[in-house]
Amino acid sequence: MYQITISNAANIDPSHLAEIRANAMRPSLEAVGRFDEERVRKRFLDTYDPADTHIVRAGQDLVGFYVLRTRSDHLHLTHLYISLTHQGGGLGRRIVLAVQDQARDMALHVRLMALRGSPANDFYTSCGFVLERSDDLDNYYIWEPA
Repeated sequence: MYQITISNAANIDPSHLAEIRANAMRPSLEAVGRFDEERVRKRFLDTYDPADTHIVRAGQDLVGFYVLRTRSDHLHLTHLYISLTHQGGGLGRRIVLAVQDQARDMALHVRLMALRGSPANDFYTSCGFVLERSDDLDNYYIWEPA
């Protein structure tokens, strides 16, 4: 078994993170006919801020990342991607639980969005997120501390 570590993304090439995002999103985006090799990476890189980005390593291997932005009234989980080789083992859930603990400590709720039709929707609802609204492409969720 490998040790999971989470650290700030200050010393990482963001193109590696964009690649993890592209690979993780590809099946869902292809299912809705919206996968574009360049756009999927550009949408992340255009808003990349290492101060809000946390990288996830299994041993020495980069296996995922998440972006958590603090707003005045909530935490915004804008990205959470785990490489395909490490999905299904509970790593994403561990990250969401840690984010929820942080939000609880700060007395804030958590907001996020997920592509409609993506398996991420079931994942987030299983973590206690509630659907607030939907548009043509995305579902918007909220989690509130008890």
